[in-house]
Parts: sequence; structure tokens; C-alpha cells
Amino acid sequence: MTALAGETTAQMLWRRFSSPVAWSETVDLFAILTVASLPWSTSLAAIFNAAFLVCMVPFLDIKAFLQSLTRPICAAPIALFVLALVGTLWSDATWGARLYALSPTVKLLVLPVLLYHFERSPRGSWIFIAFLVSCALLSMMSWLVAFYPNLTLKPDHLERGIFVKNYIDQSQEFTLCAVALAYPVGLLLREKRYWLAGLLTALALSFFVNMVFVVVSRTALVTVPIMFGVFALLHLRWRSIAVVSVALIAGAAIAWQASPQLRKTADTFSRDYRLYTQESVPTSIGERLEYWRHAVQFFAEAPLVGHGTGSSQGLFERAAKEPSWVLGVRVFPNPHNQMLHVAIQWGIIGVVVLYAIWILHLLLFRGDGPAHWIGLLIVVQNVFTSLFNSHLFDFHEGWIYVIGVGVAGGMVIRAQREGAKVGKASS
Repeated sequence: MTALAGETTAQMLWRRFSSPVAWSETVDLFAILTVASLPWSTSLAAIFNAAFLVCMVPFLDIKAFLQSLTRPICAAPIALFVLALVGTLWSDATWGARLYALSPTVKLLVLPVLLYHFERSPRGSWIFIAFLVSCALLSMMSWLVAFYPNLTLKPDHLERGIFVKNYIDQSQEFTLCAVALAYPVGLLLREKRYWLAGLLTALALSFFVNMVFVVVSRTALVTVPIMFGVFALLHLRWRSIAVVSVALIAGAAIAWQASPQLRKTADTFSRDYRLYTQESVPTSIGERLEYWRHAVQFFAEAPLVGHGTGSSQGLFERAAKEPSWVLGVRVFPNPHNQMLHVAIQWGIIGVVVLYAIWILHLLLFRGDGPAHWIGLLIVVQNVFTSLFNSHLFDFHEGWIYVIGVGVAGGMVIRAQREGAKVGKASS
């Protein structure tokens, strides 16, 4: 104690600088800052993530890290990046387009690093708490912007209740947080900790109320029932499923009647489809159908290895000049479907690797526990939202997947390892 009291500032800093524990704490801090900033800023999230990776280097156990990369849950995302890298060799796109298309897969290389670190760090739960708090604050800001539109940082003011980013990203965050809270609420109710369960229930409802009365994406409307269905099948008895289903249907009916915004969003499904099919109007749904139709044709032309990394933009540009292309449909570099986006560029090989990633990560989260539930939910959400978008490659949704699976997966592996030690000690 006396020695520490007499320690100079320089000595203290050097002690911290040379301490593996201090570096590990710093890595955790930057991971927390990354997820806390993700709902608000892409730039800050990228900066904090880079700092996270740099701080991993000084005391990284190279042998243990390289050994961890051989696990299938790590090897599969690395394989997709390698395939994208090699795919630049047979693409006919410009090198600028090839490298631009390669960049979304780079984030997959961070996933094994997160798995490695949070297998060893005891602070994985802090990451999810930071994300939940950040999204709760964003929800409050969304309400303020809904009533005072001039507060938004979006220059066009076109999206109601959006302070930063866009309504798709915001709905993705709020949906994930709201459904994820179902597990701890159920756990707290079983433990008869009603006040805390009520507080988390109110927080979950606040996310849903925002989506009902302010703004929600159509993708969220489709995926919320699926995510709740997964929770019910895994964690509820049939009688409880029936009671909860009735409550959810009643709540949905009340929300439908009370929210013109919700009815307007739901009505766009049929309206957009009708305008596209009957009048050839380039609606959002119509554009997706146009992209998917041509994407299947592109895949059929090169089914094994695809057209190469970055080829999508050129293929769609050429298709837009054909008479079959609906006038007014924008040319976009991806078909708004993750599997088709992969299939165009890397063929069947790419699709196999993509599904290997999802399946391996789903299998990782078999079991019961908060980390299992959060990891499973993140994978399920990404799989189903990727039917309508290329969410594994998109910045925001892609990082949610990488960070969420990396942290939750590390926590699950850590718990399994500690359980194995306890089992050996007791035997």
C-alpha cells in the first residue's frame, strides 16, 4: 500500500502500460464504445473498432489465437472473405469496383477476434447492456424528432422520427432489443423479481410503441413474429404459448386500430406490388422483384463460381438497357437479397459458405442462457432480414451480426470451458 502511494504518475502509467490486465480492460472499453456508438454514427463505430483491434495486439497469445481460427465458427467467415478476395481474379469489373465489393466482407475477419477475446473476458454482458442503453436513448430522441422535426440531423427531413441513420437501421435495432428482453423478463418472473421484470417489460414495450406510432420498416413487420415464434418454441410451454399468442394478437389489433402510421406501412405491401405488376411503376417491392428476376438469370450464367467480386454493378447496368427492364427502376449494385448477392459473385461455392456461416453459428447457440438467446436471436434476425436485403454485407446490420455473434459466442465458449473445468474438478 505504501509502495503504491509513493508511486509517481510515470511509474503508474508504465505499470498500466505493461499490464496485460490493463490492456484487456482497454480492449473491453473500446468494444463498449463501439456498440454504444453504432446506433448513432458509422464513423465513431469504425474508429472505436479500430482502436479495439490495435489494443488486442500487445499481449495477444499468437499460438492460442491461431489455434482458435481453426474452429469452424471462425473458419467459415474467414473462408467467405478469402473467396471474395480470390473472386477479384475472374471478375470483369474495374479494380475499384472489385475492391469496393470486397470491403463489406472484411468485417467478417473481426468476428474470430471477438470470439477469441470474449472467450477470455468476463465483461461480455457489458457490451449488450451498452447497446440496449444506447438504443433506449435513440428511441427517446426518435420521439423528440417526431414532434420537432428540425432536431434531426438528416438534411432531407423525409423520414419521420429519424435523428440519424435511417428507418431500416433503427427498426433493426429496436426490434432486436425488444425481442431480446423477452428472455430476461421470463427469467425474472420465474424468480419472482416482479419490479425489475416490469421495468424491462416497459422498456421492451417502449421500443414497440415507437415502431407502431413513429416509424417502422416493412422488414421489421415481417421478422418480429418470426423472432417471437423462436422465443416461444424454445422457452415457453404450450399453454403459455397460447396465452402469449392471444395477448400479442390483441395488442397487434389495438396497435392496428390506433396507429395510422402502422396501417400506412402495412398497406404499402399490396399497393407497391399492385403498382409494379399492373402499371409497371418502380416501387420498392417492384424494384426488389426486378433485381431478383435478373439475379437468378445472372446466377444461371455462371452457377459454379459466379461472375466474380464486384461484378453485380456491371451486370445490372447491362440489364437496365434491355427492353424487359421496367422503366424507372434504379440500377443498384446488389439484388437486395443476401443469398442472391453472394450467388451472383461467387456461385454455388459462395452460397454454401454463406449457409455454413449461418448454420454453424446457429448450432453454437444451442442451449439455455442469456448469451445463447442473444446470439441465436441475432443470427435468426440476420437470416430472415437477409431475404429482403444484403444485411450481412451492409455496414450497420453487418456489424450488429459480427459484434453480437462474436461477443455472445465468446461468452458461450467461456461458460462451456468453465463448466468443463468444474466437471473435471468434481470428478
